[in-house]
This record gives sequence, C-alpha cells and structure tokens, in this order.
Amino acid sequence: MYGFDSYVAIGDSFTEGLNDKLPDGSFRGWADRLAEILAAGRTGFQYANLSLRGKMLDEIMDEQLPIALELKPDLVTLCAGGNDIIVPGADVDAVAARFEEGVAKLREAGIPVLIFNGPDTKVLSVMSVLRGKVAIYNTHLWAIAERHGARMVDLWTMGPLHDRRAWSDDRLHFSPEAHRRIALKSAEVLGIPIEGDWREPWPSEAAPSRWIDSRRSDLTWTKVHLLPWIRRQLRGQSMGDGLSPKRPQLAPLVPLDVLEVPLEVLEVPDNAQPRQQAS
Repeated sequence: MYGFDSYVAIGDSFTEGLNDKLPDGSFRGWADRLAEILAAGRTGFQYANLSLRGKMLDEIMDEQLPIALELKPDLVTLCAGGNDIIVPGADVDAVAARFEEGVAKLREAGIPVLIFNGPDTKVLSVMSVLRGKVAIYNTHLWAIAERHGARMVDLWTMGPLHDRRAWSDDRLHFSPEAHRRIALKSAEVLGIPIEGDWREPWPSEAAPSRWIDSRRSDLTWTKVHLLPWIRRQLRGQSMGDGLSPKRPQLAPLVPLDVLEVPLEVLEVPDNAQPRQQAS
C-alpha cells in the first residue's frame, strides 16, 4: 500500500523519539508513528529505526547510513546535523556538505529519501539565539533536496511547532503531541491519506505566562539541561553512549493503533509487560 513495504529511519534523538514516552519508559516518536501509518495494519510491512540520541552527523553517516544502504528499503528518512550546528563555532556550510554526501548515496542507490529541516526556535527563550544558524542550514537542506530529488518535511513553517507546548522542558526535544503532528505532516508530504489535521490550533491557554516565571524557567533549564550538555561536550561524551538503536533490523511492525489517542489517557494494566524491541 502506498508503495512502501519497508522503511528505515536514521538520525539522532529527534528520530529516536525523545521525549514521546510509552508506558514502559521507551520512546515512540514521529518515526514509529509514521511507520504505523505506512504499515496500515499490514503484517508484511517492515521497519527499522537506527537513530540514537546524541549522535553527530559523522557518526550517523559512518554507522547508520551503510546499514540503510545495505537494507535498501522502500523509504529512508534522514534528519541529522542538529547536534553539530548547535556547537559553538560550528561550520554550518561544512555540516551541510557532509549531509549532502549521505543524501546523494541514498538517491544513487535508488532509495526514496525524506529529509527534515530545523524548526524555528523563536518561541524558546535562550535557544532562540540559534535561529540564524538553523535558517542557514535549512537553506542548504532545501537546495540539497532539490538537487537530489529528496522530499522535505518543513518543520520551520509548521505553525503548531511555534507554540511552547510543542516542546519538552529541555527545549531540545518535542512533546508527544508535536511528534504526532510531525508524523501526520510526514505522511502528507509522502502523499499518504491521513486521519487528523496537524494544522489544528492548540487549545487556548488558561493564563499567559509571566515574565518572572519565564526567567525562573530559564534558570532551571540552564541548571538541569544546558550545563550538563556543556559538560558532556567538553568531555567528549554523548547521551547515547552505551545505548543501542531500538529497532536495529528490518522487522514486522506491531502497530499500537492509537495514533490519534493522547499518550496521557492510555491506561496500562498492572501486569503489562515492556514492549519487546527487535533484536
């Protein structure tokens, strides 16, 4: 159905699914949600997700890309470079050139590619300083997509992502609702009929945030998220050190069939077992 019988997702924490948690503590994310749409309940559909939090572009190109090329699925999604360009002094042009090498290899192998540009960080206090670098990188990505015939999911212009509720407390990863909308947008770009509207406005907020609350939030975020990230960078460490991809091989997908149900309303029986991952 829809011309996709197999799908491989490669990238970093965005594609791994942080912070779209399942009841067992694992992460779902937009890629799993997209795979469920593509599968449409078919037992023969196969899906692999090689992405891992903290991965830099070179690691994705050296570790994940060769596997995707070997598997040669009907679709590869690629989002990478975000961890690189937020590093102070990063050469955005060089990052884009390395990204293009990966897209070119996939397209030369005859694999359809779906890529993602960076979201607009204007609504995120402190993180908004990255807007210029993200915009430059996005311009490169649009050109890469055009040159190689890749499809683009334009996160920058997705209106619902301009709301603070689309973001987790760490201001780096999306909320479950944002992941749901990104999956719907991705399916739409692929020309797949979808149920639900990713453009639907957020509900009105009960009360606007105050300036003092925002400043307190900035201080908390700096202590809990920014400073630990800086320490990891200085030590050459990554959030993904010691972890493995959640779906390292193409395997049949067991859909959750709850794409339209908010995660917080799901009830987990006391005897529920953790979701088994492909080995």
